[in-house]
Amino acid sequence: MFRHRWLIALAAIATALVLVAGDAHARAGGGFSGGSRGMRTFSAPPTTTTAPSAASPIQRTVTPQASGTGTTGLGASRPGFFGGGLFGGLAAGFLGAGLFGMLFGSGFFGGMAGFASIIGLLLQVVLVVVVARLIFAWWQQRHAPAYAAAHPATGHGFAGLGGMMGASAPVGEPLTIAKEDYDAFEKLLGDIQAAYSAEDLSALRAEMTPEMVSYFSEQLAQNASRGMINRVTDVKLLQGDLAEAWREGDSDYASVAMRFALNDSMVERASGRTVEGGSPSEVTELWTFRRARGGNWLLSAIQQT
Repeated sequence: MFRHRWLIALAAIATALVLVAGDAHARAGGGFSGGSRGMRTFSAPPTTTTAPSAASPIQRTVTPQASGTGTTGLGASRPGFFGGGLFGGLAAGFLGAGLFGMLFGSGFFGGMAGFASIIGLLLQVVLVVVVARLIFAWWQQRHAPAYAAAHPATGHGFAGLGGMMGASAPVGEPLTIAKEDYDAFEKLLGDIQAAYSAEDLSALRAEMTPEMVSYFSEQLAQNASRGMINRVTDVKLLQGDLAEAWREGDSDYASVAMRFALNDSMVERASGRTVEGGSPSEVTELWTFRRARGGNWLLSAIQQT
């Protein structure tokens, strides 16, 4: 009986890991949500035709937050695997007790027999899968890649942009974005991707804020430690529009939604062999650009949609 339960427990854990690994592969080259949008960092940008779903909240930022906003900055403490509070403690204890019972004879529903025991065992398997997926999601957030699919958009202008200019927002003066600004955004997309693929930090420093440079640099270091290079090819901008643009003091901000096709892959540095991704796909992201009054636009934040 002990041997039987041991095998079932191993099968449950293996199933959970397979599901988690499948999600990881599907997210090959996927991005994060981080950076700064000035005083609107913790406010959701308006939805657009290109990005009709709400953008993901900023997860990593150096911008201070007001207490109680629910979004953590770089210096904030992070919850454990199961989050904080009573639910986190119960979840952790429940999982530990269940696995112990599976291995040593009692299960989550100790004392039950027959059909009830089978139901209990099935529930244990389901809970192991769910908790494993939660653990993986927590791990992704703690190790969110600094590179947020910085894919270039070439050969396509920002036709149709202009909706939501200066839309109602919590702070800042409305700002009008001109054609030359959209041209600058598109050029930055291509330049940033080229610099990232070349692992050229000097070029990245000229194209984004120091905060974003730190995130991209961190991702490049992670790739190097794995012996990998992130390559993105066959990128084509399919649609783009303005979410909002505003002025804060001496700084201008513009958040732009972009949907584009791409081929995103992780390549083995030594052999050039593609080990992750490599299939055509589409992605929609919201990029925020910032410039000093009279200066050049720089990438300031990226959010997933």
